[in-house]
Amino acid sequence: MSITVAIVAQGMMGAGVGKRLHESGAQVRTLLGGRSAASAERARDAGMQPMADERALLEGADFFLAILPPGEAESLARRLAPALSALAKKPIYVDCNAVSPQTAERVAAAVAPTGALFVDGGIIGGPPRPGYSPHIYASGAAVAQTRVLRDWGLDWRTIDGPIGAASGLKMSYAGITKGITALGSAMMLGAARFGCAEAFLAELSDSQPQIFKYLSASIPRMYDKAYRWVAEMEEIADFHGAYRPAADIYAAIARHYAALAAAEAETPPGPDNLVQTLDRVLGR
Repeated sequence: MSITVAIVAQGMMGAGVGKRLHESGAQVRTLLGGRSAASAERARDAGMQPMADERALLEGADFFLAILPPGEAESLARRLAPALSALAKKPIYVDCNAVSPQTAERVAAAVAPTGALFVDGGIIGGPPRPGYSPHIYASGAAVAQTRVLRDWGLDWRTIDGPIGAASGLKMSYAGITKGITALGSAMMLGAARFGCAEAFLAELSDSQPQIFKYLSASIPRMYDKAYRWVAEMEEIADFHGAYRPAADIYAAIARHYAALAAAEAETPPGPDNLVQTLDRVLGR
């Protein structure tokens, strides 16, 4: 017996999850309206079946997985609400986006009037590939009904907690991993500005070899993702809520990633291009 899973959208993660489900025998659906040619190619390669509209996407589906940039999570839920409301049998709506618990609760509130069950989700790791699966965490009152996804190729991990628990885990983890990358890149830029970059990296390599190794790998991989991390850092700031010292840290990190994203997109690169400076510091 197979299951039907609807996924929006077809980025690297969404297509990777879709492909893993498809390879495990699930029927996987998506929407391509307004999407790029690259998205359509990823969907095709993943075995994702394009549907005509929201109603066709959701009708008869067992699960709906939202996997897209965090800034689009709420608008997607509102967009799908009319189609969900019209269905007699509704899929379980799983929001897998990198959002704060506060945003997850707002998405859940948008879904609630449709009568569909809602589960909070969070993905830790990169897109699925042969021999590797990201950890997908889920929480909320209906989480037990999602455990079947473990049987369809996903490393699906349930948390005994409310809506917001899975998102809170994602925020906490990403705040450390992407926060360390932000701090390391900022300090490298500072060292380059004052002519001590070579000595700085030598000391870091000698006295903090694990941090040096991590930054040497994570900073170059960050460049083409920085634009997506801006909204994620803003969500982490929201996660901290009224605790302004921590919220302000991640609001500043969001601005740092925005500057790096602008430098990555700059054509031709200027003399003070941040990405070029980091590459020189790292000897690339």
